[in-house]
Amino acid sequence: RINTLLASKDVDGIVVTHGTDTLEETAYFLNLVVKSEKPVVIVGSMRPATAISADGPLNLYNAVEIASSKEAKNKGVLVTLNDRIGAARYITKTNTTATDTFKSPEQGYVGEVAGGKVLFYNEPTRKHTTKSIFNVSKLDKLPQVDILYTYQNDNRYLYDAAVKAGAKGIVVAGSGNGSMSDAALSGAKDAVKKGVIITKSSRAGNGTVTHEASDDKDKFVTSDSLNPQKARILLMLALTKTKDPKKIQEYFNEY
Repeated sequence: RINTLLASKDVDGIVVTHGTDTLEETAYFLNLVVKSEKPVVIVGSMRPATAISADGPLNLYNAVEIASSKEAKNKGVLVTLNDRIGAARYITKTNTTATDTFKSPEQGYVGEVAGGKVLFYNEPTRKHTTKSIFNVSKLDKLPQVDILYTYQNDNRYLYDAAVKAGAKGIVVAGSGNGSMSDAALSGAKDAVKKGVIITKSSRAGNGTVTHEASDDKDKFVTSDSLNPQKARILLMLALTKTKDPKKIQEYFNEY
């Protein structure tokens, strides 16, 4: 729908209102499938309209300002709350209730709204929108990808259950640098043997999961700096193109 609207000369940008709990997932998905340089801004609020100092009205006003700004073009999908402007690739929800919950801890914000003006200071460097190869215009569903959370002494039965339930990919929210217990690792390896793509992310919430020689041996993909929920989005789209873990790894390195 966004692509259809942006193709019109009468539309300069799009604002999408969204609940904050999964806002970053929708934003990153759109970042990979919108086919326009025109601004797309996702906005939410942390307080309901009935609350004292509700943040929704100003957030929405700022979103419209950003979407109508010429400087916002070709920056991929943007997210705004609390006067900040974040790139969909980098922004994440970091607090359950605070109005400044959306942050980019490592890469930083791309801009802000101050004094009624839209100001940009950074740009996302990863591929997005018009440079993305992913196209969902002819799809009515995406491959099933599940997320499994690692913890001390976890077992392999959730990996077996995911495979049995039809998962085409599994994102592991690993501890630290994507590590897994011996039992979970055995479940992941067996999943690969059955054609499932395993992507290692981290439950740490920050940092890059590095790709090691052991990952090549096990035919695992690593998520770069994508958190588990965003890694799932990219893996679903990647699986519409290929089942080759090496090619999918290239996507994670580029997007």
